[in-house]
This record gives sequence, C-alpha cells and structure tokens, in this order.
Amino acid sequence: MGNREDLLAGARQVILERGVAKATARDIAAAAGVSLAAIGYHFGSKDELVSAALTESLGTGIGDAMEAVVDETAALPLLEGFATLFDRMPEIFAANREALFASLENSVRVSRDTGASRALADATEQAHLGIVEVLRNARPDLAADDLDAIAKLEFVLVQSLGLLWIISPDSLPGGDELARAVAAIAGDGGAAAG
Repeated sequence: MGNREDLLAGARQVILERGVAKATARDIAAAAGVSLAAIGYHFGSKDELVSAALTESLGTGIGDAMEAVVDETAALPLLEGFATLFDRMPEIFAANREALFASLENSVRVSRDTGASRALADATEQAHLGIVEVLRNARPDLAADDLDAIAKLEFVLVQSLGLLWIISPDSLPGGDELARAVAAIAGDGGAAAG
C-alpha cells in the first residue's frame, strides 16, 4: 500500500476505535505509519481524510452488501427485489454499525466546514452513481431514467433508514411495506411530475 491507502486504513481504524470527534490527525498518521504532513499532501485536511475513509468504509460494507442482494434478486420482479433488499437492510446496518455511527457523527461535523461538506456532497453523488451502475448490471433492460430514479429512491431510503436504525432498530418498516407503498403510489394512475 502507498501512503494514501495507509492513511485511509489508519483513519478507519482510529475512527472505529475512538469515534470521529476523538480522532486526531496525529493518531491517524501514527496508525498509518506515515508523517503528519502526508495527510495534507494526500487529502488537504484531516476532515477530508475522515470523510474519504468513512465513504470508502460504508461503500465497501453497506454498498457491497446491497450489491450482493441486488445481484441475487435480479431474476425476481423488480418490486420483489426491492422488498427483499429493504428486508435485509437491518442486518446490513448491524454488520456496519460502527461505521454507520461514525458516518452520522461525521456528517453533522462537516456540515459546518465548506470544504469538507463539498467533499461529502461529492461522495454522496458517487454513491448514487454506484447504485445506478449496480442496478444497470443487474437489470440491463431498465431505461436510464428509471435506473436513475430507482437509485435515488434506494439511496434516500438507505440514508433515512440508517438514521432510523441508529435511533430505534426495531422500528424500521419492512421491505414489503415499502414495496406496497411504492405500488400504491404507482397504481394511483396520476402522472409523475417531470
């Protein structure tokens, strides 16, 4: 690994052990086995490094788990695959509990820092595009606009359900409930605004 990758790994380690608020640049550099100056050289600031490390961690943990479910359910009707994905989200959240907590803590913290906030917004867009790509691979017959809309819905639901799971893990709606809501809205007969 190079210094950049070492810093990402060191940041993930320190964040998961101590939380975002207690993660210092010095601790991260020590865990990575690199100089303190390497943080500025590769990421610009500790905050941007922390955001990058969390984005990568959640993308790997939650994103890869979601991709596995989407691939597994590709032969099912779309709404049934959607329901299955969201039935599995509580276990995916549980497997990524510490990273989810750290991500929430980081999101609140960086909202006050323009540079770090911009980096987090860019990471959010990359996450959305990642979901589009996963869906495109699993369901190549879907139109590009539909892929984009479904990816946005899934991204928003994962973000909000992740927060709900942190607050009250047993209060999440099931995948069938979410699929029923989507079907009811679609069955309304009204044209979507566009």
